[in-house]
Amino acid sequence: MSTVSGSVALILALVAGGAAFAVSPESSLRPEARPVASVQMAALSVDVPLNGMLRPVVRPVSEQILSVAARPADLQSLGPEISLRPSLRPDSVLEQALFKRRQRRKGAVCGNLDIQGEEVGAVPAKLNGCGASNAVRIRSVSGVTLSQASVMTCETAQALNRWVDKGLQPAFPRRNKVETLRVAAHYACRTRNNRPGARISEHGKGKAIDISGFTLANGETVTVLQGWRDKGYGKRLRKAWKAACGPFGTVLGPEADRYHRDHFHFDTANHRSGSYCR
Repeated sequence: MSTVSGSVALILALVAGGAAFAVSPESSLRPEARPVASVQMAALSVDVPLNGMLRPVVRPVSEQILSVAARPADLQSLGPEISLRPSLRPDSVLEQALFKRRQRRKGAVCGNLDIQGEEVGAVPAKLNGCGASNAVRIRSVSGVTLSQASVMTCETAQALNRWVDKGLQPAFPRRNKVETLRVAAHYACRTRNNRPGARISEHGKGKAIDISGFTLANGETVTVLQGWRDKGYGKRLRKAWKAACGPFGTVLGPEADRYHRDHFHFDTANHRSGSYCR
């Protein structure tokens, strides 16, 4: 009771003394405002201006920006929109490419675009054992022209095409590839080495072709007779001759016998022991 009476007496005394004491919600619930001038950072114990803390520091102007600004406006751009976009081919060039492709398709035989020629069909036989069925006359294989259109079976044409592409051309430098095959013999109804009473040659069956030399891209002609022992071309001719052993069943060269001193003989005869190469 004494405590309550004392509090009442104190309030009456303040009122009687003319002191006006009022408590409003605004003053009782709102904390005291911090100084606007600075914000105390407890971790660093430094004063950082409020506007300085929120605004990033302005970066200096780079040399790249300055060089772009100094670039003449009429200088041609080298951007991707120009440098990476190919120019359109003239209609004439496109038409020529399409025409050549149509010609290749039209001239292809044996189901291969790389073998160009024409179909011959059945070749009549003058002697027993000669002749060929479904023969073709070949003008070029793998882009290499034959010096004379040669009659043979598709099996032989495919073997010749494979040898030119995988065996002959790799034996010569890329800058001086073979452009022409000098054909010494193709289909001919005769006996082996033209000897009377001998067996029918593979030439008489459309399965053989004889190559006596090559014309290179620089216009030079390399013959088997002279090139075989030549220091410059001898190694290349031996490499090409060896590569034929596989695509062809029989491969004969200058060291086989006196009948083949001046040419390569290739045929697609089947031997029980595999390819015969000499």
